[in-house]
Amino acid sequence: MTMLIEPVNLQAWRAELALRFARRAAATLLTERRHSGPLRVQKALYPEGETVCHALVLHPPSGIVGGDELSIQVTLEPQAHALLTTPGAGKWYRSAGAWASQHCQFEVAADACLEWLPQETIFFNGCRAAISNEIHLAPGARYLGWDAWCLGRSASGERFTQGAVHNRSEIYLGDALLWHEQAQLSGGSHFMDSPAGLAGRSVCVTLYAAGDDVDPALLAACRAIVPQESTALYGITCLPKLLIARYLGDVAEAARNWLFDLWCLLRPVFAGRAAVPPRIWST
Repeated sequence: MTMLIEPVNLQAWRAELALRFARRAAATLLTERRHSGPLRVQKALYPEGETVCHALVLHPPSGIVGGDELSIQVTLEPQAHALLTTPGAGKWYRSAGAWASQHCQFEVAADACLEWLPQETIFFNGCRAAISNEIHLAPGARYLGWDAWCLGRSASGERFTQGAVHNRSEIYLGDALLWHEQAQLSGGSHFMDSPAGLAGRSVCVTLYAAGDDVDPALLAACRAIVPQESTALYGITCLPKLLIARYLGDVAEAARNWLFDLWCLLRPVFAGRAAVPPRIWST
């Protein structure tokens, strides 16, 4: 028997946010901030001193519905360092048929560092989400970023049996394409349960560390981090100028903690600083 999903009929939004960060003496400043629709940042924050600018990306409707189109553009000038995160979990609601989309485009100049560390994204059963991330690094630039997905609301017993999530990610270093991948997840498909796919797991996370090489000792330390969730599947791949870490499980908190432990090891190499978690993660 097929379960019918009652559609959620909410007003669709088109929203754009464009940010530019620049280095001025020892400080990184948010020098340009443009937005239209419900996407914005409130103010620049400096919990670890003036060198690193923290910014919270806000989506006031608190959820994304069919028909929404979100665009985030971030530019870092030479030697700037910015860390962007979100105040809470993102939510993609079930759709009556229309697709929702989010496109992120990041431009990171020479000797600059961008950290894109949003909190987890929850895909409600029946959502239709198209997500793309495009990262352009100049030689000498570094990038630390992650995606943490929860497919369905497992805490309330909801599985991702209907709907779809399409994802495309590209990372460039100069003119060279470091990484390209595409994924099409269809709720209830064989791929969701296949050992070659998500293996029946509902939490899927990926971490990217790009722009610098990882030495064998650091790689070994990263691989030695054991998740708190004993049944989780995880692994780390190291390529020239790129490290990719992946995790499949069912406990979002355990996945977050694994990401955080990796970030603590990688940040001193890729960002030149010890890990200082954004305060919003503790609220």
